[in-house]
Amino acid sequence: MSAHDQMRAMLDQLMGTARNGESNRYSTKFYDNKVCKSFLLGCCPHEILASTRMDLGECPKVHDLALRADYENASKSKDYYYDVDSMEHLQAFIADCDRRTEAAKKRLAETQEELTAEVAAKANAVHELAEEIGKKLAKAEALGEAGQVEESMKLMSEIDELRARKTKAEHEYRSAIPASSYQQQKLRVCEVCSAYLGIHDNDVRLADHFGGKLHLGFLAIREKLIELEKTAGPRQKELRKNGRRDGGFDDDRPRSRFVGSRELDRRSRALVRDKDRDRRDNRGERKRSSERTERSERTERSDRSERSERRRSKSRERRSRSRDRHSRERDRDRRDRDRDRGDRDRRRRSRSRERSRR
Repeated sequence: MSAHDQMRAMLDQLMGTARNGESNRYSTKFYDNKVCKSFLLGCCPHEILASTRMDLGECPKVHDLALRADYENASKSKDYYYDVDSMEHLQAFIADCDRRTEAAKKRLAETQEELTAEVAAKANAVHELAEEIGKKLAKAEALGEAGQVEESMKLMSEIDELRARKTKAEHEYRSAIPASSYQQQKLRVCEVCSAYLGIHDNDVRLADHFGGKLHLGFLAIREKLIELEKTAGPRQKELRKNGRRDGGFDDDRPRSRFVGSRELDRRSRALVRDKDRDRRDNRGERKRSSERTERSERTERSDRSERSERRRSKSRERRSRSRDRHSRERDRDRRDRDRDRGDRDRRRRSRSRERSRR
């Protein structure tokens, strides 16, 4: 976003759609059904969880900062009961998330080795201390970045005490189970965001989790829901009693379908299927690559064998030619020796005849 667009968004957020005196510039009004009422109150899960591992995607309703400013100005003189709508939206979303958390716990109970009550209590003690350290460490880092050094140092001293308690709890847990079982990762599900946390996770990993956008986003949603239940809950009962609304919606307005964690589960399953397909494609590609490599190696071995055979054949031919040459040379030497011997015999016989004649 350019600096000009940022300035325009800031002015829209501050002054609304009529900031230039153009009241008819926007065809969409904040009270239209297609406008996200949770966004108007700053608590839409689509916006809060954007760019996280559980990104819900784009909200099916309209998000516009200028419309939020219009609503804030209009709500000063009239109650639109959008806090009730937002509360019911967040209740449906959190209920789906809690079902997701319970399903994850059930899967862990089925897959992980069952512990005795005593060992489970000691493991939970380690988990709780680790989570508390992670939360305080993330908070200390945030305070340090904000320049509140003294508060951050105070938290670090508390973290040191918690680490000492955690070390003692880990020793008790280690002594209660076999050494082979201790090496196995014991997981638990985060009650806020449904993420998996391990008993052997270090402080940095836990601080990254509790200070991460995903966990803080779910925490903000849950805190906003608690706040809305306190303020909008009694008004919701009053509205239902008067018959003006059914479940938080006017009778003349269609009920909207919110995208909650069920949609997130669907997208997660689609993501898992995509990853499985990618893994299968990768395995197929690796298999094809292995086959190509094997064929290449076989071809190379065959070529090396052929080259070696040709070299051996040439060597045999050279040795054969060398033997033939040596054989011819020996025959020639033998003939020369035989000729020389014959010449000597003839000369000897000739001298013998000459002596006998004398």
